[in-house]
Amino acid sequence: MGLMPVNGSTTLPRRQLGRYLREAREAANMTLEQAATLMEWGKSTLQRLEKGQTERVRIREVEDLCELYGVGDERTAALKGLAQQAPVRSWWHAYGDLIPANFNLYVGLEAAASTLTIFQPLIIPGLLQTSAYTRILDRTYFPAETEIELERRIELRKQRQSIIFRKRRPATASIVLHEAAIRTRVGGRAVMVPQLRHLADASSRDNIEIRVLPYRAGFPIGWALPPFVLLEFGTEARSASPEPTIVFAESFTGSMYFERDTDVDRFREAYARVRQAALDVQPSRDVLREIAREIDSER
Repeated sequence: MGLMPVNGSTTLPRRQLGRYLREAREAANMTLEQAATLMEWGKSTLQRLEKGQTERVRIREVEDLCELYGVGDERTAALKGLAQQAPVRSWWHAYGDLIPANFNLYVGLEAAASTLTIFQPLIIPGLLQTSAYTRILDRTYFPAETEIELERRIELRKQRQSIIFRKRRPATASIVLHEAAIRTRVGGRAVMVPQLRHLADASSRDNIEIRVLPYRAGFPIGWALPPFVLLEFGTEARSASPEPTIVFAESFTGSMYFERDTDVDRFREAYARVRQAALDVQPSRDVLREIAREIDSER
């Protein structure tokens, strides 16, 4: 899909750039007024930039703000990359392109979401992975990393999971897993049995719905769907209206972010159809426990 320029409206890169600049200013213990004065701007100019409402974002000004806030070179490069992407609504983040590969834009979006709608055909979603399951995957995907680096990744994954497991105002998650995702072996019995039981237990929470799409359901939309996450956001105290819904689709070489209404609606409709074809919540929970018992009985 091509990049879609828009005029006079906020976009994902603008909003994320504004959010990160606001966080950098607050980390530097500067008020909006202080930072605007040092930049020789009016307060409203900086305020619009932080809200993602500036139609024309200048790279040099982003660089100056980063220097003012004491932002490191790597993060500065990432924010400059976001500034270059600012006018587009649906865009491709190729790893290591304008935005460095290790700058995970998605994690910031995920943390701000109030509702996550997830379809995963092949693998357990990160928010529901046990540490052992994550460790096996990451050790394979990042073969050059040390054990310390791998453990840091696992710890970050656990921190991300708090969005749906925290006690106070957890996000709501609706998840459809293809049967392939829960039957594909990652590690041995000692990894898969606790992982499947964890899924079953998680599905008993009021804010988490997990449904299994069985092999026999075929292709509910007549096409092989990629993994995707539909993120919806609540209203922030700083804003009168919620941020637009975003669809995140990840591939081996990069990530695609969709926020055009027509694109979001297509993903929403596709999810509704696979959800309808999937097992209900309790039968899905039963299947998870049944497969766990099958694997546990293997000696």
